[in-house]
Amino acid sequence: MDLEGFTRRCLERGMKEDAVVRNLTEHILRIKGGSSDHAGEFAAAVVEEVRNTRGARGDLFEFTPAGVGMGDFGVGSRGKGDFYAHRQIARIIGRTGAAVGVDEMDDAGVVSAGGEFIACTVDGMHSRLSDYPFLAGFHATRATLRDVYVMGAHPVALFSDIHVADDGDVGKIFDYTAGVTTVGEAMGVPLVAGSTLRIGGDMVIGDRMTGCVGAVGVARHLTPRRAAAAGDVILMTAGAGGGTIATAAIYSGHPQVVERTINLHFLHACEALLSSPVLPMIHAMTDVTNGGLRGDAHELAETAGVRVVIGDANLRRLVDPVVLAMLDTLGIDYLGVSLDALLVVVPPDAAPAILRVVRGCGVPMEEVGFVEEGRAESVLRVDGEDRDFSPRFRESAYTPVKKVVDRRVKDFDAMKRGVDNAAEAAIGKKKRVLARLGTRPRS
Repeated sequence: MDLEGFTRRCLERGMKEDAVVRNLTEHILRIKGGSSDHAGEFAAAVVEEVRNTRGARGDLFEFTPAGVGMGDFGVGSRGKGDFYAHRQIARIIGRTGAAVGVDEMDDAGVVSAGGEFIACTVDGMHSRLSDYPFLAGFHATRATLRDVYVMGAHPVALFSDIHVADDGDVGKIFDYTAGVTTVGEAMGVPLVAGSTLRIGGDMVIGDRMTGCVGAVGVARHLTPRRAAAAGDVILMTAGAGGGTIATAAIYSGHPQVVERTINLHFLHACEALLSSPVLPMIHAMTDVTNGGLRGDAHELAETAGVRVVIGDANLRRLVDPVVLAMLDTLGIDYLGVSLDALLVVVPPDAAPAILRVVRGCGVPMEEVGFVEEGRAESVLRVDGEDRDFSPRFRESAYTPVKKVVDRRVKDFDAMKRGVDNAAEAAIGKKKRVLARLGTRPRS
């Protein structure tokens, strides 16, 4: 529970301070227990601190609200709302000197340094794996290494961040770190830095955990999405999913399926490709994560400015059968969730060599589509008929709670206007502060 947020909302609604203190005391006792005297004293201190902040005004203390909640807009839910919000973030960052910048919406960013390309990325742990720290660390680490690999880079270092709320057991940070280093040690990539904090310090009670894992890699041949070209074919490996599938399994009563996600097949396939003479043949690589194949095909088309055609003939056979059976049983669209499969975009004459290398690692791989000239869009070809394959507002609802949230639909265009306004305000603030610092904005 966010004590500060609760207090602000109560005061903004006109509740008297003494009533806020009483309500806050009850919540603290309900969650943390302890003596009523201590809880009351703590609650009064929270109200005092919030009161002291209410006079702070100006650029450094206020932001322009979008009037749209993160959940309502689907931020983090890997669908249309999430992609739209990330494109606004790219606008705020603006043009940079990066070899692959955030405006390309790729899996990792790249800068040129010392004659080599340095790739950097970070992945947050799955929010619903808070009570399963090892799984959270394992899957976040595998995800961040995937993002470095698909940029054509060999990972050389990992960094980690973990935040646990005030009542969380210290053992969570150790189990999380064990998950991170299990993947790191298996792939020969050291964990070299990190941070450990409480969520909200004293102001958030409960035992929630969140965190992220980042990776840095070095490349000589880049494989960004923008390099996909008309005439290319799209190859895809088999996948069993990661944090998303593990979460779906746990919260839908199929914990035995989690075991299928504990593998390094994707990373071994990438390592083989990067160590092979076939690497220069590859135009682009990405992983099937963001909103499933629907999301990644859409982002590939948008970034490269091409039409992406995905055929359905080989898709189901590329999903781990145990995972696919669970998804079918639960009515979850397997094309709209993260499968942790690898997509490789290559000229047709290079496809046989790529297939040999990947299959040589014991990882199944098939051709699943092609790239052609035309409007930037993705379509699914079924029995010769092209069907819309654009991402949905959110990824496939893969837990009971998500199925409920998925039914809550608001006016997307109206929300976009609020999001646009907030992004423009942030850009304006950045320019004002840069001017105060005597620095000319890049864009």
